[in-house]
Amino acid sequence: MKMEWEIRIHNEEKYLEVITKGAADKDGSLNMAKIVSETMQKHKITKVLIDHRSIESVSGEIIEIYNRPKLLRFIGVILGVKIAEIIKPEHIKHFRFFETVCINQGFRVSIFQENLPALEWLLK
Repeated sequence: MKMEWEIRIHNEEKYLEVITKGAADKDGSLNMAKIVSETMQKHKITKVLIDHRSIESVSGEIIEIYNRPKLLRFIGVILGVKIAEIIKPEHIKHFRFFETVCINQGFRVSIFQENLPALEWLLK
């Protein structure tokens, strides 16, 4: 099963909400990031909440994750964006590494397991 996503725009709070499902892999994740980035630019929104709790599996070699920030910049994700990701506990190792790599490359990314703390961090 490939990765699917739904994008919701919250105009009042000025953030994008992305709900994913299926299998998160390199191609699916980058395709999603490209569409999300374009939507954010179109609506002049710099904050995104990505809910990965319906993802069934996560794949990605260490080197792929390590190179992800470069690819994100290449597809147009700007450094000024703020990204909160909500994940399942079993995917924490994968996403913690992604979070660290992104922060080290200048992105504002934070990983959560619950909606409320993610939204509070994102909107402050």
